[in-house]
Amino acid sequence: MQLADPFGADPSVIPTVGSKELVALLPTLLGLQGRGTVVLPEVAYPTYEVGAVVAGLQVLRADTPPAEPGDAVLVWLNSPGNPHGRVLTDDELRRWVVWGRAHGVPVVADECYIELGWDVTPRSVLHPDIAGADHTGLLAVHSLSKQSTAAGYRAGLLSGDPALVRRVWAARRHLGLLVPTPVQAAMAAALADDEHVAGQRERYRVRRDRLAAAVRTAGLRIDHSEAGLYLWVTGDEDCWTTIDRLAGLGIVAAPGTFYGPAGARYVRMALTATDERIDAAVQRLATG
Repeated sequence: MQLADPFGADPSVIPTVGSKELVALLPTLLGLQGRGTVVLPEVAYPTYEVGAVVAGLQVLRADTPPAEPGDAVLVWLNSPGNPHGRVLTDDELRRWVVWGRAHGVPVVADECYIELGWDVTPRSVLHPDIAGADHTGLLAVHSLSKQSTAAGYRAGLLSGDPALVRRVWAARRHLGLLVPTPVQAAMAAALADDEHVAGQRERYRVRRDRLAAAVRTAGLRIDHSEAGLYLWVTGDEDCWTTIDRLAGLGIVAAPGTFYGPAGARYVRMALTATDERIDAAVQRLATG
């Protein structure tokens, strides 16, 4: 018996059970297990590496395309980045697209923070100015958890090259990784409403402005952080020294080493706390 294909002959987008599940399983869902290397950013969300490990793959950290592809089987980009809020320029994105296509390596962009640009306007890897006339070899991951504060819904999307999307879908439907109809309806409603996204973005902007000013007044420096939900903060010292100093003020941050060796002198401070908690942190930084 042949199963019906609800996406038709050429699917280019599918819903996912949030984005973390997709990131962790994507190398496996693409059938890349046990044969090669996953390229990911120097400073990166840990789940990219976890997904490679689950699939029995090696990891290479690189912010620019390697001179030689070696045994690379997948590239992860993250723009705006977690934890540091770095946004890749159009030229940087194009270089990865050209490199991936030249070597037959899929390039996947995690764009979960793309609606939260502060100093710059982030661009999708699927934008025609980046991808060209089609999305060959490219995928983009998106989530409603940040822009719509919908983390509990586990609502995400994968879009891009129809051949790659179909490969992922063909595996997912047999693994029970299907998004319930009520959640898909909620996703459709949220994606059709820009007003609530703008409102949430403004809440984050106010928190960001207040916390960033307090961090700088306390003698710490903020690098990157031009987009996203975090401040990438350094005291030009080992990150654990900064963590200890902040903990003494009752402020919890994430050590940069959680995100790779390049984060050893940074901490990540989040804008996701309540307004009351952000205000408390601002006050403690001012009086500490």
